[in-house]
Amino acid sequence: MATQPPVFDALAWLGAHANLELAGRRATPTLERISALVELLGSPQRTYPLLHTTGTNGKTSVSRMLARLLQSHGLSVGTYTSPHLERVNERLAFGGEAISDEALAKVLEQVAAVEPQLPEPPSYFEILTAAAYRFFADLAVEAAVVEVGLGGTWDATNVADGMVAVVTNVSVDHTEYLGPTRASIAAEKAGIVKPGATLVLGEPDPLLRHLFLDRGPGRVLVRDEHFGVITSRPAHDGQIVDLRTPRCNYRGLYLPLHGGFQADNAACAVAGAEAFLDAPVSADVVVEALAGMRSPGRLEVVGHQPLVLLDGAHNVAGAEALQAALAEEFPTTSRTLVLGLLREKDPVGMLDALGAADAARVVVCSPSTPRALEPGALAGAALKVGVAPAQLEVAANVAEAIERALAVTPPDGQVVITGSLYLIGEARSALVTNSPDVSQPSR
Repeated sequence: MATQPPVFDALAWLGAHANLELAGRRATPTLERISALVELLGSPQRTYPLLHTTGTNGKTSVSRMLARLLQSHGLSVGTYTSPHLERVNERLAFGGEAISDEALAKVLEQVAAVEPQLPEPPSYFEILTAAAYRFFADLAVEAAVVEVGLGGTWDATNVADGMVAVVTNVSVDHTEYLGPTRASIAAEKAGIVKPGATLVLGEPDPLLRHLFLDRGPGRVLVRDEHFGVITSRPAHDGQIVDLRTPRCNYRGLYLPLHGGFQADNAACAVAGAEAFLDAPVSADVVVEALAGMRSPGRLEVVGHQPLVLLDGAHNVAGAEALQAALAEEFPTTSRTLVLGLLREKDPVGMLDALGAADAARVVVCSPSTPRALEPGALAGAALKVGVAPAQLEVAANVAEAIERALAVTPPDGQVVITGSLYLIGEARSALVTNSPDVSQPSR
């Protein structure tokens, strides 16, 4: 009897490759591996028009908004984002839905079939990037929205040429990879701007602008000059925003996301969609697209009594934005802060930006990744910024931290879970995915 060939275990095969996200390091900057890989797959990234997004914060939200705008306009759209919170499937989406297990296994098998022809094995992120480009080509998408993993110039996604490049903002983060200054970081992010492409620049600092203009874009739209937020005001479970673009003013838009930064993200997305379509976006399309927005793990309300919020504020700029949103949109009640960080982050700066000394309780923990900062070190940083020892708890893991936070927070208080996206993914799995009885915000 003939033996059956072994069943291809796609996730095991993927997991056997170097995952630089988990390792907390970056390979020598090169596009050689990913270029060779997509060429073996038929250069799928050149078979459809593409919008490329980067930025220190907000690029995932902008990517999702862009995809929804183009979908609501009637286009078939693929979306590639990273990292995932709970399942790797989240990274590849079509029509707003994450790729199925079967489709993911099929496209990973396509990548595995050509891997032996490569001079060296690709990384985990390179494989997923190539898989996304092949998946979108197989579906014959009319547009792909692709988020940079890190930086821009040397990111694996940059084997594609975006006809629209969207840059959300530039803050100091990932300095070990992108350089120590905003200028060095901006120069890396500018690498996605291809000659003749339209640049939607959400970073308004004029001192950084030349770094993007030097890439030779055909048209440049700058936030607060050519597009932006006219007004934003809190509403139930979100905000009402008025936006302006070079082609239109959009008023009274309901955006079911918290945080003024999400209004800026919406302005970037609408401007990017207009640039891609080379036409105004119908007001009805914008209303439909934004009203249906969800951004898991970004100022997401996942429980009540006490109020429980998740926010992946993984750098100081993000922590400052979170603190501003909490002050503006949520009541001043007893607050428990649950925090876990990666070791390359600035714990003192993060805790200070989050106003940790003013919290009723601070619970520190480590997300499940080799890159996690030890909770003891995070506790030491908390003491440095003025958190009293009696206010501070150290938890062994994320589940224990959440359990302690819920136990010590009164029903009219708040639990704010923030820091690493690895932490947010674990927290979301515990509070939402695996706990259907947790009270959910009305939508």
